[in-house]
Amino acid sequence: MSSQEKPQPRSADMGDIEELVRLRGCLLSSGGGAHTARTPEEDDLWKRAYRAWLGRVLAGDEEAVHVSVVGGAHALVACAVAVVDQRAPTVRCPSGRSGWVQTVVVDPASRHRGLGAHVMEHALGWLRAAGAEAVVVQTAEAGSPLYRGLGFQPSGEELLSLSLEASDSSRS
Repeated sequence: MSSQEKPQPRSADMGDIEELVRLRGCLLSSGGGAHTARTPEEDDLWKRAYRAWLGRVLAGDEEAVHVSVVGGAHALVACAVAVVDQRAPTVRCPSGRSGWVQTVVVDPASRHRGLGAHVMEHALGWLRAAGAEAVVVQTAEAGSPLYRGLGFQPSGEELLSLSLEASDSSRS
C-alpha cells in the first residue's frame, strides 16, 4: 500500500483470524507490559484462547463485540476491537452503554501512515451505531498521541487490574 492510498477499514471476518492473532502478538508476545506472555506456554495459551474467542465473535455469537481491520485476509496492517459494555449510568454516560476499544495494533512495518486513526474511526463508528455514549481506551504512552488526536482525554482515574486466579492462589 502506498502512502497516498487511503486504506479502507472493514469488519473482520473468519478469514482474518490468523492475521489478527499475529497482530495481537505485537502486544502480547513481546515487551514488558502486564499482559505480555512470559513463557512459550503463556504465549501459546493466549493465542489458543484468542483464536477461539475470535471464532465466536466473528461468527456473530458475541453481539457486543466488533473487530475492525485494514488490509486483506492474508496481510492485515491494522486492527481494533470495540466492545459495548452495560455499566452503571454516569453524568457522561446516562444510559450506561459504554464503549471500550482494545487491541489497537498497526503492523510495525506500516506504522506512521494514519492506519491507527483509520481503524479507530471504523471502530468508533460501530460503537456509535451500537448506542455507546462514551468510549474508554487503555493505552501505552506511545499510543497516547493517536487517541488524543481523536479527541480522547485523560480520565483522571488510575487503571488497576487483578487476576482473580492469581489472587486466589496467593491467599491459600
